[in-house]
Amino acid sequence: MALARVYLYSDALGMSTSVSVILPQETHNQIGMVGERGAGEPPVLYLLHGLSDDDTIWGRRTSIERYAAEEGLAVVMPRVERSFYHDMAHGERYWTYLSEELPALMHQFFRLSARREDTFVAGLSMGGYGAFRWALRKPEAFAAAASLSGALDVADPVMRAGRPELYATVWGEHEVAGSEADLLTLLRQADPAALPALFLACGDDDDLRPSNERFLALAAERGIALTTHLGPGQHVWEYWDQRIQDVLVWLRQVRGLPTRG
Repeated sequence: MALARVYLYSDALGMSTSVSVILPQETHNQIGMVGERGAGEPPVLYLLHGLSDDDTIWGRRTSIERYAAEEGLAVVMPRVERSFYHDMAHGERYWTYLSEELPALMHQFFRLSARREDTFVAGLSMGGYGAFRWALRKPEAFAAAASLSGALDVADPVMRAGRPELYATVWGEHEVAGSEADLLTLLRQADPAALPALFLACGDDDDLRPSNERFLALAAERGIALTTHLGPGQHVWEYWDQRIQDVLVWLRQVRGLPTRG
């Protein structure tokens, strides 16, 4: 694999930012490492960080580079600060950057597949929310989306009461419930037949478990199928390092590839 940290200027943000990118490389004699790259342009996973992190965190806290190497998968990890992947009421336009400008720039800079069936998004915590919001708002862009310990109910008054300054910065005085920021509202409005495949994981001892259960209950009510991983676990990197491996196995199934032995 090749690892690049790209420093670029964003017109949407009006400032420079950074993106970490893992690119597949076929190799034959690396010690302890397998490198795969299929014919043509590689599939791409947009991998989103949580509230307290940045674009480097997945590479620092997990072995995502090693895991992705076996899949021949490019991984794009943007930096969005504490924006909840939104055009902020008092801040930068991170939703516009993420959903419009970033993919265009990545395809300008790198040889990546632009096909829906080769494009995926995943994230943890705030990034799990961002991944599902992107998939629900732009289902035509993705074949699959995964949330790990996602903050899936930002309209929850308990969550807002716990982070009033964050909510004021991101959403200002706007009501979150019922808006395009509310994943449960987006789920109610979604066409189940048009959605990408969805994967949801959350540990039993995670404070965000209730919001994940509300999302799952509404999905079941709407007839929207999800692959789930529910069981022991906390809001910690040991859990996410395991679950991102599960996501990559699941993506092989979504892509119609044989399971590795």
